[in-house]
Amino acid sequence: MSKYDKLVTNAAGRVVPTILNGKPAVPYMGVGKFKPTGRKAAPLIATCADYPADGNKVVESLKDALIRSGLKDGMTISTHHHFRNGDLVSNQIFDIAKEMGVKDLMWFPSASFPCQEPLTKYLEDGTIHHIEGSMNGALGRFTSHGKMKGLGVLRSHGGRYQAVQDGEVHIDIAVIAAPSSDPFGNSNGVNGPAACGLLGFALADSQYADKVIVVTDNLVPFPCIPWQINGNLVDYVVVMDKVGIPEKIVSGTTEVTKSPDRLLLADWTAQFCDEAGILHDGFSFQAGAGGTSLSIGIYFAELLRERGWKARFARGGSNKYLVKMLEDGLTEYILDGQTFDLEGVRSIRENPHHVNTSPFTSYNYHGKGNFASLVDVTILGATEVDVHFNANVVTHSDGYLLHGIGGWQNCLFAKCTILPIPLFRDRIPVILDEVTTLCGPGELIDVIVTERGIAINPLRTDLIEKMKNSALPIKTIQELKTEAEKICGVPEKPKFSDEIVAVVKWVDGTVIDSIRRVID
Repeated sequence: MSKYDKLVTNAAGRVVPTILNGKPAVPYMGVGKFKPTGRKAAPLIATCADYPADGNKVVESLKDALIRSGLKDGMTISTHHHFRNGDLVSNQIFDIAKEMGVKDLMWFPSASFPCQEPLTKYLEDGTIHHIEGSMNGALGRFTSHGKMKGLGVLRSHGGRYQAVQDGEVHIDIAVIAAPSSDPFGNSNGVNGPAACGLLGFALADSQYADKVIVVTDNLVPFPCIPWQINGNLVDYVVVMDKVGIPEKIVSGTTEVTKSPDRLLLADWTAQFCDEAGILHDGFSFQAGAGGTSLSIGIYFAELLRERGWKARFARGGSNKYLVKMLEDGLTEYILDGQTFDLEGVRSIRENPHHVNTSPFTSYNYHGKGNFASLVDVTILGATEVDVHFNANVVTHSDGYLLHGIGGWQNCLFAKCTILPIPLFRDRIPVILDEVTTLCGPGELIDVIVTERGIAINPLRTDLIEKMKNSALPIKTIQELKTEAEKICGVPEKPKFSDEIVAVVKWVDGTVIDSIRRVID
């Protein structure tokens, strides 16, 4: 089976394959243009006759559970990333597969982290055929060198749920690390010594996989309350000493920036939202977990407090700053998709206004609406943008694949999308004629905020009109690009071979761009 075949030019002008790892794919057609047909995928029908009447599904070990689940060559194995860099389960799955001599597995993680770097050896020896999920750090570099046997496929968080729901990806075995579970399989992430908060990224896995294994280090008597994963969907429960290191769910970026330039970006972004009328009593927002985004949230909180206003809801990833807003009465709800620190874990366990959501409710584009389009403003980052406001979040300007998409694409459907980004990084301009990899179409990106000025997408004539008398430095995107090049020069473009090593899916499952092998 070839990695890819049948190249075409999609609606964004990018050359993409229409056969991915032997399966047909639809090229990107434009925002809102692809309308799926048919019915959702369905899990296998089970019978209670095959399960213990006493509800005890605990088996001896993870290896035992994988054998009982029928682990064999070519299967798709899914994992979730709620432990982030503290995950202690994913690597064990493939250690066992290697021990059993199983080959050509497809790994379908909701995200990967540096702790999974050891899996590169299993990509090399063929235990893992390819990854459909974020390929961060060492895994991304391995992929960029063309070493992976199959084609990498990158999806957003909502796109992952959509792919499973639509039958595009069929999960044979889902392994769900759960900080707390009962013997029946009811599980949550808010209790137990390894509490990590939400388990929403494992929802599709539990609903659609043929076999579902819950792995826990905190087995409690039935019922495990609350349950985020329903035991009626679970085949086996495994108890091990430790499933995750909760302190390592904290990303290195979940602290407020101290950089003067980044604080300026935060200040200008908050001012822009205020002057443009985006900030008002009852507004809603989503800001990422990066240092700049967190600072913007703090500015929002200060403005709300001064005026006696409150946000109706804030979309998470939750963190200690968002939790403080909730507890200070500055937002009525946190609608949380991912827990970024231990204060977030505490809050979602204790506060009924801190609400557990999932990619189905928040981001799935093939649903009857989702939360993303209800948000007044979303604050995101990017590795690159171009003069057409297109943005890239997965590759760097050297062409290497080093990041996943996360919920980034899904958030673009907010009423206003703002990217506060530095004008250059390491003396390399961030604004280009054309992004290295297209992840988000420019028509959905409204404002670029840099330390040298703010560019408003020409499509947003309403924002341009509101800001025409502003004291903020409003410039065109071309002016910002020219200024960056005066300071840094015009960067050399990375060198690529013709070989495609991965593709980027758009939120509707269509292929928006290809990533080619880097030539050092």
